[in-house]
Amino acid sequence: MRGPIAPPQVPLAASRAEVFADLVQDSVDRLERRWPQLADIDFLVLEVPRLDRRGDAPVWEDEAVPLGGAVPARDGRRARVVVYRRPVEIRTKGRDERAALVHEVVVEQVAELLGLTPDTVDPRYGED
Repeated sequence: MRGPIAPPQVPLAASRAEVFADLVQDSVDRLERRWPQLADIDFLVLEVPRLDRRGDAPVWEDEAVPLGGAVPARDGRRARVVVYRRPVEIRTKGRDERAALVHEVVVEQVAELLGLTPDTVDPRYGED
């Protein structure tokens, strides 16, 4: 007998990508209470960061793989915050640890867009 283990309405049926996207949305919802202007920012989840190519060798700006990024608004496009799912998942062991890291990444990227420090965006930043 083959088929889904659980019906679609049960949380067990959610994919890892969907669960991760929910963590990002939970973090955004938490911050929007304090910063209503976040409604003008698009929050995205991508699997992995894109590599910039210089010559034949792909490179990142930094040695470490980024966990997220921020793109300011321009040319009629809204500002965006991106969280990279796989690098975050690799650095965490459980759901609570993952949720904490996701929130940290979201706070850091929002702070960059708003020109603020992370602890101004979320006074509890770094307490975990």
